[in-house]
Amino acid sequence: MANKMNVESFNLDHTKVKAPYVRLVGVTEGPNGDKIHKYDIRFKQPNKAHMDMDALHSIEHLMAENIRNHLDHVVDISPMGCQTGFYLAVLNHDDYDEILNALEQTFKDVLAADEVPACNEVQCGWAANHSLEGAKQLAQEMLDQRSDWEQVFGDD
Repeated sequence: MANKMNVESFNLDHTKVKAPYVRLVGVTEGPNGDKIHKYDIRFKQPNKAHMDMDALHSIEHLMAENIRNHLDHVVDISPMGCQTGFYLAVLNHDDYDEILNALEQTFKDVLAADEVPACNEVQCGWAANHSLEGAKQLAQEMLDQRSDWEQVFGDD
């Protein structure tokens, strides 16, 4: 890649990563010294697989609601447009192991859920587009590969 781009993920060689993984993307420091740590939570192998939108939408709701029960520093968790993962932003917190543990507990919460939170027309912009079963399948896939989360790049 000739020119460095402004967006970190556009500088990442997506052919070299091996999903699933959890990767620190970067740290942004504010004018008062606060730091936002941004993580790439990759569920699917880029350009090979993606999450179906109804499952992605439901796991987004479930993760956004439940991760805050395990981690006090969450600013945001949001899906990638490519449908292969999520970004997690946390404030003033750089404990990678705690991030991994919070994600693990959150995925277990997804498996135990009997409904998608805020899955109605008042609280959601596309309430008809959800799949609790799809979200559970994604969570199970991530948990099944928990030992791989720290390995970002493939062996080749």
